[in-house]
Amino acid sequence: MTHAPSLASPKQTWGALTVKLLVLLVAALLLFAPFLFQDTRSIEVAARICVFIVLVASYDVLIGYTGIVSFAHTMFFGFGAYGAAIALRTMGPGWDAIALGASVGCVISIVVAAAIGLLSLRVKAIFFAMITLAAASVVMVLASQLSQITGGEDGITYKTPAVFKTAYKLLVDDHGKVVRWFGVKINGKLAAYYFVYASCFALFLVMLRLVGSPIGTVLKAIRENEARAEAIGYRVVAYRTFVFCFSAVVASLAGTIYAIWLKYTGPKTALSFTIMIDILLMVVIGGMGTMWGAVIGAVLLVLAQYYLRDLMGSAAEALVNVPLAPQVLAPDRWLFWLGIIFILLVYNFPKGIAGTLADKGASR
Repeated sequence: MTHAPSLASPKQTWGALTVKLLVLLVAALLLFAPFLFQDTRSIEVAARICVFIVLVASYDVLIGYTGIVSFAHTMFFGFGAYGAAIALRTMGPGWDAIALGASVGCVISIVVAAAIGLLSLRVKAIFFAMITLAAASVVMVLASQLSQITGGEDGITYKTPAVFKTAYKLLVDDHGKVVRWFGVKINGKLAAYYFVYASCFALFLVMLRLVGSPIGTVLKAIRENEARAEAIGYRVVAYRTFVFCFSAVVASLAGTIYAIWLKYTGPKTALSFTIMIDILLMVVIGGMGTMWGAVIGAVLLVLAQYYLRDLMGSAAEALVNVPLAPQVLAPDRWLFWLGIIFILLVYNFPKGIAGTLADKGASR
């Protein structure tokens, strides 16, 4: 008796392989970002990409793997950010403050997520989405009004551990000067970036492990047919509540990491609904139901937000003699062109970049 080979042919896997190679390239570029792109703005962009990869991936665990539509993800992000910010301001720039702030943010996130999950996950998707939106709006209003605790609209500025200060010398030579590698000072700023990178990388691996485990298979079953999953014995509400709490904790930790990097926390950086829209766009661009899509979507949108205006300005200057081109490509119109790019991406990649590439690879 003969068996067909179980390995897929190269033609069947080229799409998935291309996506994984892109993700590996992104990981390598982020790992060496301080040495490849040495200006301050580029490092800020790289750190934001790291944080948003985790934030988008944690949201994709909800919407892509389980089919839960929530508009409260930035609320949990804010819990982590404000937890660290308040602790660092109150206790001073120590690791104990960071640990306490992160723990409090996670605990609050679990309690709120469990309450929302147990009370609301039995209702239809649109009603659950509205409940999460209402909860996020309430938290954002409270953050703005409780100025004695949260700093109000002005937010909170604080200090982080000394090892993250730019003036901190991680390595010094015989003359007491900071050591340079490839022209980059080995100082506290570098330590802060690699703290962000390592923390985000670890959280991403945890999420990869979850979705690749038997629990991930159950979540996909719930997404595809909730009634059937319930019928074969899975406690759907329990699983949905668990994944809601899990994604909330990851988002909270991402908020703590971002707060440590920024040394500032306010409603616009941690609780703004604009962040929620960005997360949704990143998930759609990258592809729902795949961790790799979170990486691609976060990278593309963050780069567009920071550099599209500059590219348009350069293009307008280069085409100054072409009629209407400078007006059409004026940097102030970057949001218009970002919308056009998004529409084209959705049209050409209906399942997101990662999902569409994987499907094309499997269909050949």
